[in-house]
Amino acid sequence: MPVRAYAETAGLRVVTFNLLHGGPWSEWTGDDQQLERRFEMSAAELETLKPDVLALQEASVGRRRGNVAARLAARLGMQYVHVRATDRVFGWRVLGWLATRLIGFAEGPAILSRYPIVASEVFDLPRCRTWYDPRVMIAATLATPHGELRVYSTHTARDDCQLSRVAEIVAARRKGLPSIVMGDLNAGESMAAMTAFGTAGFVDLYRVANPSETGATVWQPVHSPVASAWRRGDYILALPGHASTVDVVESRVVLNRPARTADGATLWPSDHYGVLAAVMLVPNRAASRPPR
Repeated sequence: MPVRAYAETAGLRVVTFNLLHGGPWSEWTGDDQQLERRFEMSAAELETLKPDVLALQEASVGRRRGNVAARLAARLGMQYVHVRATDRVFGWRVLGWLATRLIGFAEGPAILSRYPIVASEVFDLPRCRTWYDPRVMIAATLATPHGELRVYSTHTARDDCQLSRVAEIVAARRKGLPSIVMGDLNAGESMAAMTAFGTAGFVDLYRVANPSETGATVWQPVHSPVASAWRRGDYILALPGHASTVDVVESRVVLNRPARTADGATLWPSDHYGVLAAVMLVPNRAASRPPR
């Protein structure tokens, strides 16, 4: 559907993308895996994709690089909310705050929106496997022309209990419009918690549009001369609202092309590819799935 015609309807374009921050010691070593060059690559493609909502994971804040989510939001002309997951590494929040200031680095998920962000909330996810690996989910309520839309961005570990908690949080806060969950879930489609999303009524937008495609988004070494992503790890899920649901117009893997650096080397935007989904918001009684 042409961009103009699509924008004039009850349509929504969303993208999820893990930026690859470079690691907690990158502000000391200077080795951030060429974040600045990759930032430019990513921003240029996102300008072309024109998402209404963008979910980021591994959005970093550092002494040298600044707040990457804020910089990208300014570049794209969007509002944003961001949470520093690394501040939560210790039970006493102040210790985490001090540690991240000492190393000059923090990271966490973010949501960027071309619609006004009227509210936001942060949810701590359970640490069922490792106590020192804080995982969070950020929610934003967006004032769209179609009503208030609730979207989520998260970066979970390979942990069923975290995914189950994500499903619980979103389902408990369902409103009239669908809820959109985006993120690096570090999970294959066959994991029990991922199949439970479907049982709970969540719609995997990429899978609806591409029943037989792999949809691989990980892992891609950023300096590799060849494409090497072989499995899914990044998802856009929709939970129908009380009044409306989504019809999928398209969904595809994006941010999956390399560039050449000045010395001729290959550089990819991240070690993850992104995922785009374009949907129509439709009344529940009119919802349908494209024939396949």
